[in-house]
Amino acid sequence: MGADRHHRMLEARVAHAGHRDQEFSGQVHVGLHGRGMRHSSKGGRVPPRDQAPAPRRLWQSRTQRPRWRVCDLDCPAPRRYRKHMPRHLAPLLPLCLCLAALSARAEEPLPPGMEGAEVLPGWEAPDGSRIAALKIALDPGWKTYWRSPGDAGVPPVIDFAGSDNVAKVQVIWPAPQVFDQNGLRTVGYHDEMILPLKITPTDPAKPVTLSADLDMGICHDVCVPVSLELGADLAGPGAPDAEIRAAMAAVPLRQPGLAHCTVEPIADGMRVKAAIDLPEAAGEVALFELRSTPMWVSDSEAERQGNTLLASAEFVPDSGKPFPLDQSDLRITVLSDAGAIEIDGCPAN
Repeated sequence: MGADRHHRMLEARVAHAGHRDQEFSGQVHVGLHGRGMRHSSKGGRVPPRDQAPAPRRLWQSRTQRPRWRVCDLDCPAPRRYRKHMPRHLAPLLPLCLCLAALSARAEEPLPPGMEGAEVLPGWEAPDGSRIAALKIALDPGWKTYWRSPGDAGVPPVIDFAGSDNVAKVQVIWPAPQVFDQNGLRTVGYHDEMILPLKITPTDPAKPVTLSADLDMGICHDVCVPVSLELGADLAGPGAPDAEIRAAMAAVPLRQPGLAHCTVEPIADGMRVKAAIDLPEAAGEVALFELRSTPMWVSDSEAERQGNTLLASAEFVPDSGKPFPLDQSDLRITVLSDAGAIEIDGCPAN
């Protein structure tokens, strides 16, 4: 059991300067940068975003055309995904895609399942920060994953190390959706993912050049690992963007103090049991994380006792051993038909 869990461990990371991960091998690689003329999948050039409505299938100046083929289940996945790919996913995949990047060519198709990718430039906030967003548009029926993607998901990895005049980037995560399929639970977004960013410039008087390397998985009947290089020059006051505002409005409501937890060791990690004071609502799912130490977390189990939701999950580190779990570092997100809430910290009962 422990060895199988280690094979399934997932890492949701946001890397910044000095903390770059190794490059992928064998993935679709697409480079996108700039706010000049952009390219439509139907061919031709379209004006910048502030001069014309953006077409649905859209990306910016440079792309690399992927070479892909149907292959058997032993095809080499990118190193980062090969290390953390859940072993039990293999029987569910009728086929897999072996993917390799070729030389850059403008106006070539994006990977299967992806309609477009871009940086939404956003606006300058009163405190001097910049509000922008990463937008990933998928074909209908395709999905991608949240920062804590569930037992069978693949978390996105975002690296802003190549940015200029950027001191800090905060990624803002809208409430995800839970997908249950073939007895497996994953957590993410379907058809589209918009991740708002709060960018703190090193020098507020100078423009910001944002560079985001994004490694992610997109899935339908097959799962495709994709590596994107997104970039934009962010200067001037900008203007409010309805898509960014909608994504920010979908962020779970923070509700501190609603939960108390007990923690106990298990053979290969720790089990957390939470009592959450919350009125009952249909479709309740509790998602557990450690904010500063990403690691594999089991699907939660939950039951009701009146107005208290009792939920538990298991945390398994790389060491496969019990560890000192900081309860102030726990984050519990509860999704339901009534909305989404987020609880930071879970003190002892």
